[in-house]
Amino acid sequence: MGWLAAGGTYEVALVEGRVVARSTSAAGTAPEGKRERTLPAEIRDRPEVVELQRFAEWLDRHAAECVAQVGTWMVSSLPVPTGLLARVWPDEAWQTALRDIVVVGEGPDEVGFLRDADESDGLRVVNLDGETVRLNPRTVTMPHPVLLPDLEELRTFAAELGVVQGVEQIHRATWTAPGEGEDGGTDVVTEFAGAEYRSWFHLSARATSLGYRISGSRIVDRVRDAGRVFTASVGMSDPYTEEKAWTGGLSWSHGDGYLSLPLHEVGPVAYSEGMRMAAALQAGRTVPTDGAE
Repeated sequence: MGWLAAGGTYEVALVEGRVVARSTSAAGTAPEGKRERTLPAEIRDRPEVVELQRFAEWLDRHAAECVAQVGTWMVSSLPVPTGLLARVWPDEAWQTALRDIVVVGEGPDEVGFLRDADESDGLRVVNLDGETVRLNPRTVTMPHPVLLPDLEELRTFAAELGVVQGVEQIHRATWTAPGEGEDGGTDVVTEFAGAEYRSWFHLSARATSLGYRISGSRIVDRVRDAGRVFTASVGMSDPYTEEKAWTGGLSWSHGDGYLSLPLHEVGPVAYSEGMRMAAALQAGRTVPTDGAE
């Protein structure tokens, strides 16, 4: 994006997501062409500056929406049309969210880190042999890491390539659901229960900042897993009877139901994502200072 005139002695532009100004005249506050450290007061309310700031805010929202959408495709392992990826790829925000995501095509060998998408040539990926190959399936999936059989190999190879994913996939923390008979019919996980917060407000703020919802006295996350929808729920202490707040046990139900499922009936992705939520809530707990009770 080029520089726009803003008043008689300044130009403005959007640089790395923020509006900056430079002098166009040696009579200005800085030598001609030198950027100002902050926006000069006399141009802060000019239409050119205001519009650029609004555009910067829109770009931030757009980038966040792209990341959220790719995250939804990944967590749900939904099939995504190859043509759609090709159409959005020229957009820098989409490209940042999609680049190096692991995609899987129609065959077991059609897997790799996404590097390019083109409507005529399909997808360009780097496979586990380090070769750049073209894939042109009708759809691809971006599997949740708990579903990737070669996850450790992918992580090792990604480190060698210096891969940095815009959407956390291969380095996403995962937990394996217990099989039938392993959990004794248990329907709740208490591993992360009892995380203490200064108040209900702090606990709910932590939950919403992580992208989870508050539903009554529960923190919830809806996860689509192999065509089924599960709701993972972490209980919260009563805000009306307790000064502080604590997390409770973690359980799962079908859809928006409240009837807890035995752990072995929970899908692998739903189980992993529920455990990830509970672990993240515990990580944000209040840490007592030395000497505090």
